[in-house]
Amino acid sequence: MDLAGLRVVKAVADTGSVSRAAETLNCVQSNVTARLKRLEEDLGVALFLRLSRGMAPTPAGRVLADYADRVLRLVAQARDAVADAAGRGGRLAVGTMETTAAVRLPPILARFHAENPDVELTIVPGPSETMLGEVLAGRIDGAFVAGAVEHPELVSRPAFEEELVLVEPAAGITSETGRSTLLAFRRGCAYRARAETAMRDAGRLPYRLMEFGSLEAILGCVGAGMGVTVLPRAVVERDPWRGLFTARPLPPELARMPTRFVRRADSVETEALRAFLEAVAEGNPGGGAASHAPTQPAGLIPSRAAC
Repeated sequence: MDLAGLRVVKAVADTGSVSRAAETLNCVQSNVTARLKRLEEDLGVALFLRLSRGMAPTPAGRVLADYADRVLRLVAQARDAVADAAGRGGRLAVGTMETTAAVRLPPILARFHAENPDVELTIVPGPSETMLGEVLAGRIDGAFVAGAVEHPELVSRPAFEEELVLVEPAAGITSETGRSTLLAFRRGCAYRARAETAMRDAGRLPYRLMEFGSLEAILGCVGAGMGVTVLPRAVVERDPWRGLFTARPLPPELARMPTRFVRRADSVETEALRAFLEAVAEGNPGGGAASHAPTQPAGLIPSRAAC
């Protein structure tokens, strides 16, 4: 049993297929099959069930895949820690919601890069639910996610405080179809969940839901009058979107949305990660609380529904 064998076990367990595991590992399928056979002979137990459509881990295979995941994460952390100690900068992979990447992170990343030019920094965008999975799997070092986080394997710290608003085109929406159409990111986005709650609370049922893969696409379609969306006020009140939209406040229980930075509780806080978190704190001394006064009501309170 060696690291290469553990990587094979983890890849097959994650993908459920020898062919997909080979693609992940950038090798030929015969190498994956041979590695698995040697491991099973060495351990004296079957690790995977060979099914007509893929591979499924046996109980012993699930145990080994879990250990493989932990060992490989420790190896990656050890490499980063050694790079830290040697003054080579190391690597850092950070997940983030697209809105946070667009509005909050640019000045923070600029400061971090200027002060830590040797760190190999990777930014991975995605919805909060996906980012939590990536952190738990050890594929990224940490992530910015929306809302409270309670998980025994994670630790979190406050990063920003967002005020969610209903976003409409500045010229308003005249069609009933547009008012009852919600434009949102795919499932797993915390903002989408709040938006759907707001639509239900307002009695806007049934409502149409259109999913998009990017912030620009959502705002472009809102600007064209296709529907409404829910986003942080900081997004629509900054360039290049300033003046193109009307931001209407939501009920207080839906408007407040904290953004937290999460990482695994058992992860090593490398010098690169420590420097990054310091840059976040320096770039957000006030905790990110929304400072804008409400303008017009969003109409998502039942007594005056207008969204």
